[in-house]
Amino acid sequence: MTHIDAPGARLHAPTRAGGLTSAEVAERTARGEVNDVPVRSSRSLAEIVRANVLTRFNAIIGVLWLVMLCVAPIQDSFFGFVILANTGIGILQEWRAKQTLDSLAVIGEVRPTVRRDGVTTEVRTSEIVLGDLIEIGPGDKIVVDGECVEADGLEIDESLLTGEADPVVKAPGDRVMSGSFVVAGGGAFRATRVGREAYAAQLAEEASRFTLVHSELRSGISTILKYVTWMMVPTAVGLVISQFVVKQHGLKDSVARTVGGIVPMVPEGLVLLTSVAFAIGVIRLGRKQCLVQELPAIEGLARVDTVCLDKTGTLTEGGMDVMELRAVDGHDEAYVRQVLGALGESDPRPNASLRAIIDAYPDSEEWRCVESLPFSSARKYSGARFSEGDGETSTWLLGAPDVLLPAGDPALAETERLNEQGLRVLLLARAGRDDLDVPDVVDGAAPAALVVLEQRLRADAADTLRYFADQDVRAKVISGDNAVSVGAVAAKLGLDGSVVDARRLPAERNGMADALDGATVFGRVTPQQKREMVGALQSKGHSVAMTGDGVNDVLALKDADIGVSMGSGSEATRAVAQIVLLDNSFATLPSVVAEGRRVIGNITRVASLFLVKTVYSVLLAVLVVCWGVQYPFLPRHLTLLSTLTIGIPAFFLALAPNRERARPHFVRRVMRYAVPGGLVAGVATFVTYLVARHYYTGDGSLEAETSAATLTLFLISMWVLAIIARPYTWWRVVLVASMGVAFVCVLAVPALQAFFALKLVGVAMPWTAVAVAAVAAVVLEFLWKWVDRRFPA
Repeated sequence: MTHIDAPGARLHAPTRAGGLTSAEVAERTARGEVNDVPVRSSRSLAEIVRANVLTRFNAIIGVLWLVMLCVAPIQDSFFGFVILANTGIGILQEWRAKQTLDSLAVIGEVRPTVRRDGVTTEVRTSEIVLGDLIEIGPGDKIVVDGECVEADGLEIDESLLTGEADPVVKAPGDRVMSGSFVVAGGGAFRATRVGREAYAAQLAEEASRFTLVHSELRSGISTILKYVTWMMVPTAVGLVISQFVVKQHGLKDSVARTVGGIVPMVPEGLVLLTSVAFAIGVIRLGRKQCLVQELPAIEGLARVDTVCLDKTGTLTEGGMDVMELRAVDGHDEAYVRQVLGALGESDPRPNASLRAIIDAYPDSEEWRCVESLPFSSARKYSGARFSEGDGETSTWLLGAPDVLLPAGDPALAETERLNEQGLRVLLLARAGRDDLDVPDVVDGAAPAALVVLEQRLRADAADTLRYFADQDVRAKVISGDNAVSVGAVAAKLGLDGSVVDARRLPAERNGMADALDGATVFGRVTPQQKREMVGALQSKGHSVAMTGDGVNDVLALKDADIGVSMGSGSEATRAVAQIVLLDNSFATLPSVVAEGRRVIGNITRVASLFLVKTVYSVLLAVLVVCWGVQYPFLPRHLTLLSTLTIGIPAFFLALAPNRERARPHFVRRVMRYAVPGGLVAGVATFVTYLVARHYYTGDGSLEAETSAATLTLFLISMWVLAIIARPYTWWRVVLVASMGVAFVCVLAVPALQAFFALKLVGVAMPWTAVAVAAVAAVVLEFLWKWVDRRFPA
């Protein structure tokens, strides 16, 4: 029989139609008839710079910085240099993340197979030219528009373009569209539209660019910043007016103190820290060969409570081994081996089961394939018609026994027993008719043999499943294989729960959702059912991740909250997945979950630090306006406090390990701590300031008043930091203590005292400031415990 080389390999074999010549390819490339659609996994450098520099808060801070450079000493302008540093760090981190993403995207790129000069070869997608002859098989994505030239049972899924879930059978002359993918069979098509003229080119270009998909963390921070802006603008206007009316210490000093009141209202570091945390998370996962195609995907996977696992390629390795061949109904085993060898060679793109059969039973050169029907996950069998060596013709089917045989057939009982041992069983049956294209070709099929296959379990699968169980994430095994066989494999990996045949699942969504909640393993699931099962779980409020590597997983991956594809899977699965495991290791998933939880947990933790500052800054400004007094702080004071109690600690806390499970309602959880913390800090600081105004008189009184108020605010901010740093570890204790030591150095070293305009005068007032801070700390502890009880997360 004729052997057709698999196009997925790097071949140089003669083919049926030669395709373009090298000269024609060069000529069309020179004319620009090439598939030049840019594919980018991230923003360009110019876009990164623009996004980090041209922000609303940078504009506000930038204007205030320029004002301060004109009217005040350089130490009052440090906040501007901090903004420059923050922006520079943001650009650098995202640029590093971009380089990691781009390099990993190149590693994960699959090259289409084209015929040129009579041989097949792999080329980059961007190297395809108009008129190229492109070979396709199961799982291949159609990368350009074209016209079908060859078709061997070719079925193409166009659902990502048209929304129609049923595969479309293609014949020579039919149109194929970019963005669709092959689900069964094989063939070749000629490129008729390339580059930006292709049907899905614009969609593909937009989809491949850096996008901020839905992220509760990002949207929550945006909501917080929106409300902060609304509070900040009228408060700042009132502060400006009041300070110019008071003007007790000259115009320049009033301007400086006005700016000192406005700057700390802006929580600009929170946005930066979130971006840096995401970027570092992507880089860390990239080093583990995990390609994050959309940055918030690591957050999404950390939030999931249900993981749907496809057995093949996820719990088991792609390869299989033939354990046993059992001839039935008196068929000769030697003849059956010939049939299996011929069937293996009849499919140019064999799946894992057929590859195992090819390895076990070599082809007989005497048999010739007349017609073939490639395997389809929806059909669950393949077939071929042969001209045997003696001139006889026969038609054979190979597939799932419970699909090919009627209920009650004796061979099914033996199949069930083998499935219970975790073995996979295929039935070889002789078809009762020669035409493979008719839907009822299975009717009257006569069983000839059972092919018993053993699947190779992934060594890391059991540990990964245990990790999900420990993290309270439910695992659901969803497979197209026999339910009993899949259940046995799951049991070997320690996954407990009932087993359900998906053909008995209710079609109605609520009923299906209830069944999914009650069982763990589902077999004989069709591709469309996988999609419906994801939707049913989501309808019950579950956040669902779907893993898979086969083309039959694409629709479910696309609809899941997070799609995870194996690097060796089909190009279609990688195209729709948010996360691609390039090393094909299911064991990488815990790292992704842990990284997401680290980012979410830490950002939630440190967000309270930034927003406490915003709340007390707004409150202090309001109190100053209402009392008609000079604003107590210069920008240098709040720059010092922000650096020691927020900036440096937040950076370390945001990158620390954190295994806390991600919880919803980010804004509510952050603000329930930030509001009482900010109110207590603002009131206590203003009380100290008012007491100091009555205590100090004469020259230098404002500096003494400011120093006392600064001491109170620093101590309260340190207490907030100490609460947020809990539970304590040695490095967190060192972190908090070192910030306190740094502030003591500022108060103790004369040069630093002068630089920051901080000098504690006398004994009574400094100790009064400490006492007020101590009372505020007690109130803060009480309030936060009350908030925990009254407004649980």
